[in-house]
Amino acid sequence: MASTDQNPPQHPPRHPLTVGFDLDMTLVDSRPGIAAAYRALSAETGVEIDVDLVVSRIGPPLETELANWFPADGVAAAADRYRELYPDHAIAPSTALAGAREAVAAVRALGGRAIVVTAKFATHAKLHLAHLGIEPDTVVGWLWAEAKGEALREHGAQVYVGDHTGDVRGARVAGALSVAVTTGPCDAAELRTAGADVVLEDLTGFPAWLAAFEADRAA
Repeated sequence: MASTDQNPPQHPPRHPLTVGFDLDMTLVDSRPGIAAAYRALSAETGVEIDVDLVVSRIGPPLETELANWFPADGVAAAADRYRELYPDHAIAPSTALAGAREAVAAVRALGGRAIVVTAKFATHAKLHLAHLGIEPDTVVGWLWAEAKGEALREHGAQVYVGDHTGDVRGARVAGALSVAVTTGPCDAAELRTAGADVVLEDLTGFPAWLAAFEADRAA
């Protein structure tokens, strides 16, 4: 009698889908709120701050921006005060970007985990998300550029979505696919030059892209 194969070929296990998202200018248009917080800080300290310039380059850590306006020995105190002012000034004016809620929901619909990895103070990030009804599985704050890659790798993210060249670098460190959106300070050419694998105009196209990505992973 012919023998039968009792041990069919084994395929390596497929890791659960995990997608990371940046916060500012990826999920949330925080420009109105950040502007309000900077205006409050400027009024209180008497330091003149070009708020329009500040909100045109959102992305890097707070201290990096404050160093443009305060002396080096005053940056830490200014950052502490800004963070104290932030909840009362910055949360209510900020809005969800087009497709943000749907993008996070698309990850969940595929049985995946959505995490937010941001340079923002995690407490403030959570306030924004709760206010806007966006519910990721995890929020990790105070990480910028390459440092984001450490958190993404720890959580097993296959994809990181962001709007800044720093987000592209973070994805690269993590070995994750970099999906970039042009809703922030960097245009499509900058993002592609930085190494983005995919560039979308905004998050409205993300669910369809993600469905195709996950189908390819399952094949």
